[in-house]
Amino acid sequence: MTPMSLYAFADRSPAHRAGLLLAMSSAVIGGALFTEYVLGYIPCKLCLWQRWPYYFGVPLAAFALLITGGLGLRAAARPAFAMLAAIFMMSVALGIHHSGVESGWWQGPPDCGGKLSAGPANAADLLKAAQNTRIVSCTEATLKPLGLSLANWNAVLSFLIASIAIRGWRGSRPLLPGSPPSQTR
Repeated sequence: MTPMSLYAFADRSPAHRAGLLLAMSSAVIGGALFTEYVLGYIPCKLCLWQRWPYYFGVPLAAFALLITGGLGLRAAARPAFAMLAAIFMMSVALGIHHSGVESGWWQGPPDCGGKLSAGPANAADLLKAAQNTRIVSCTEATLKPLGLSLANWNAVLSFLIASIAIRGWRGSRPLLPGSPPSQTR
């Protein structure tokens, strides 16, 4: 599906927009969790930060779908679409920041490693934990589907999600003066 066909689907109604936002954001966070728990890739600190917008966005998109589709409160969904747009633009910024760290354009957090766990109970447990722990650097892209790192993909997909949310927030108002308004509110 191309971005234009996604926009065409989303422009059918606010319920379509909300459903598409829910499906896309769920798929992205589901893919991240699948990559970690099924494929065994350990996320770095910035990878974990990039998940937070989805943890907030998925329930908010579900709420938007409920009020636009189930309850038919289309105008009430506009603030939800505005919040989704802001959340996913922050996700774009996080993806770009992580992409820059991976590319060496700027420094990442000084403590960029994997998940933090509870401390060991004694010195023997500490030695055993140190032997079995793999530290993940934020500067290395361990997986590059279609030549883009997961941080790159997050920035692209978050931008697509945010742009659909902006279309929901703006309703039928044109984005630029003189451009035609969309067909639905």
